[in-house]
Amino acid sequence: MAKIEQGKLCPLIGEDCRKLECSWYTKVAGVNPQNGEPVEEWGCAVAWIPFLQMDNTKHVNQQGAAVETFRNEVLSYMAPIVTMQPTEKLKIIDTNEINANP
Repeated sequence: MAKIEQGKLCPLIGEDCRKLECSWYTKVAGVNPQNGEPVEEWGCAVAWIPFLQMDNTKHVNQQGAAVETFRNEVLSYMAPIVTMQPTEKLKIIDTNEINANP
């Protein structure tokens, strides 16, 4: 079976990658978001974009879950304290009345 190898064509200049001569050739260190293994590699910043977007998505989802948990805790704490007014006691403000009476 043939081994798949990544190409060396740079999408920015249309030539082979110049590696360390290029300012977009960047070292990335961290943890792989798909398998949790440590990563410390040099590569093209353009090629790193999908990898970093997956990591960013993971953190955004975690933040959303944390905000939802915080919201639920605040609601459970505030529910006995704050009660809603019945809708028949609320007065609807007509903006035409406000504008007509300066």
